Amino acid sequence: MTSNSSAHDEAFRRIYEDTLDSFDEELEMELDDRVPPGVAERVKLPGGFAETAKDRERRLHYFKELFRLQGELVKLQDWVMHSGHKLVILFEGRDAAGKGGVIKRITQRLNPRVCRVAALPAPNDRERTQWYFQRYVAHLPAAGEVVLFDRSWYNRAGVERVMGFCTEEQYEEFFRTVPEFERMLVRSGIQLIKYWFSITDEEQEFRFSCRIHDRLKQWKLSPMDLESRRRWEDYTKAKEIMLERTHIPEARWWVVQAVDKKKARLNCMHHLLRQVPYQEVHREPITLPLRERHEGYRRTRIPQDLMVEEVY
Repeated sequence: MTSNSSAHDEAFRRIYEDTLDSFDEELEMELDDRVPPGVAERVKLPGGFAETAKDRERRLHYFKELFRLQGELVKLQDWVMHSGHKLVILFEGRDAAGKGGVIKRITQRLNPRVCRVAALPAPNDRERTQWYFQRYVAHLPAAGEVVLFDRSWYNRAGVERVMGFCTEEQYEEFFRTVPEFERMLVRSGIQLIKYWFSITDEEQEFRFSCRIHDRLKQWKLSPMDLESRRRWEDYTKAKEIMLERTHIPEARWWVVQAVDKKKARLNCMHHLLRQVPYQEVHREPITLPLRERHEGYRRTRIPQDLMVEEVY
């Protein structure tokens, strides 16, 4: 009885922490320089669970580091634009490993015209007849751009291999081609960084369960995601082969321990900043010009039927 009660309490605690993390995602979009007093306060939940002083201190430290790293990413963006650098970052990992979360934090305060995300859907009938890498090439950066691939050409070594969407010949051809393809990218002046987000069997099961019971997250669970859960061991074997056969000096793999979402985000952002030789670009002071005013100018009144109802 005590064991079952303890397991229930632990499960409730983790669900509570995951809910807080969802709230934090929204706070991160609104908070700018600091967390105002009282933001970290939490109402007690059934079972007596509430944030302790240590929990609040940990979360405030997370926000502080997040904003500091995002400030450095803005400097990196300025340097990329100024220098004409070309940067490609691949994010791979199991379903629910946290790839989307870290991509969101990296791009959150950057210019989408400079830093963009490529998240390609399954290939259509025409794309399936093309050279495998062709549809990815179209998304590569020009000078002064950063492209983050939310999954990439490594789909062939992962989901396509496990689910039988490619033949054995196509699978082996991928491994023959990808090292040279990536060397070509590097020789052309593109810096290529590859991340694998690693989570445990138990953590994926927990995150999937949270999505099943959260209407705001259910859309993240596709039939393919559910099938990947059943084939955990097949994906493990495919991942191990992929890392072994595509870890090359010109474009090596980096593994991010991602069971702790917040630590994974900060560690990945910190590591990324260390991989790029950026420097702070001097900016001239910005002066807001005076608005021109013309005698006789009158602002046209907007018809009431065009106005959005002010419910709030």
